[in-house]
Amino acid sequence: MMRSKLWVLGLLLSLFGASLVYADDKSGLNEEGFLQRWVVLAPIPLADGQGGEDGLMKEQLKDEAKLQPKAGDKVKVGDTELLWKNYIAKDHLLDLNDFVGKQTEDSVAYAVAYIESPEDLKNIKMKTGSDDQSKVYLNGKEVFKFTQERATDKDQDTTEVSLKKGTNVLVVKVVNVKVDWSFCVRFTDKDDKPITKLTVK
Repeated sequence: MMRSKLWVLGLLLSLFGASLVYADDKSGLNEEGFLQRWVVLAPIPLADGQGGEDGLMKEQLKDEAKLQPKAGDKVKVGDTELLWKNYIAKDHLLDLNDFVGKQTEDSVAYAVAYIESPEDLKNIKMKTGSDDQSKVYLNGKEVFKFTQERATDKDQDTTEVSLKKGTNVLVVKVVNVKVDWSFCVRFTDKDDKPITKLTVK
């Protein structure tokens, strides 16, 4: 009887502890500094005969560099109406097939993160990875572009950027040609150590 009570108590503590960890995790970053909290719009099909690089270079949404959506906003692309939705990545990867709910090929996705910095951060590193082509805008300016097909890995690309004190808007565009479709990003200092004082709203 005592053993049974202890087991139940242990289970309750375990569950309660897990909920505390979840409730306190408000940064929107994982332990390695990868952004996990996004507002996502997908899938936008590539035009007939359009390759991944062509899709990357074309604006499926007007003024894509300046996007600042919120969950619930509706967008009409061609004859299709799409909805911006909140998405929390399960690990370092923004898995766009998981977001859509199925494997989706020959398509474009937009993802936006609102990054809060407690201070100006000059000349830091933005480390990205993508499957396949990707383009990144930071505060309305293009800071990175990759035009080839590849599988995602952590820290495939490094770009020197700066974050301002307050809210920074990161807009990511990711094209999928075939099979896997994902992206990852984190910010590090000059010694490649994750910047963990950021939060993602």
